Amino acid sequence: MSTTLEQDYQYQFDYNFEELFLNTNDDARLNAIHFKVEQPKGVILYFHGNAGDLSRWGTIAELFVKRGYDVVIMDYRTYGKSTGKLKHDRFYTDAELFYDYVKAHYDEQRISLYGRSLGTCLATYLASKHSPYQLILETPYYSMVDVAKQRFPIFPVDVLLKYAFPSYKFIPEVACPITIFHGTDDEVVPFDSAKQLVDIAPESQTTFIPVTGGQHNNLADFEMYWSNIETVLP
Repeated sequence: MSTTLEQDYQYQFDYNFEELFLNTNDDARLNAIHFKVEQPKGVILYFHGNAGDLSRWGTIAELFVKRGYDVVIMDYRTYGKSTGKLKHDRFYTDAELFYDYVKAHYDEQRISLYGRSLGTCLATYLASKHSPYQLILETPYYSMVDVAKQRFPIFPVDVLLKYAFPSYKFIPEVACPITIFHGTDDEVVPFDSAKQLVDIAPESQTTFIPVTGGQHNNLADFEMYWSNIETVLP
């Protein structure tokens, strides 16, 4: 679940950062953190998962700042300090707003898109529309409807689910290298959902890394994850 923060909440992180707000054309105000290092190797535009806000996800993003990358990470509407009404199409236009922000500050071929769980669809969408250096997905899904069908098969989820997040529609159009991590024991997004996505991704540019025994929130505890991160984010 999303959590909110007071507008005067003061973030505390271990690395240098700038807090920023971007305004949308429907009067939402979106909060983000822009981590900055000296002589960055590149920049990661990170789209986080469903649970929590930037006070939590900023700390997770610092793992990449530690590796020498600048990182931009936003909170979705109603998360943290971000305001505005949640609407399916606005997830995509808000993601575009932040891609434009990053592209204005960095060469596009230095941009790595990183999506985790909920955020994997947004990262994939952007990669299908633009020309970033690469796309990295952690615990992705074929679509949110697919996940709901597998977890709640007795309910008419096609009707009940408000946000479809159809990653399968976007990934065939991605032209950059794609790296996908998924735990074999993921209890939130079934491994089969990620495998379906892999099966329709452009084969020649896609690397699928199953993390044996990995669950939804602990892939960073596995050497298999970090050894491959070192390859894609050296």
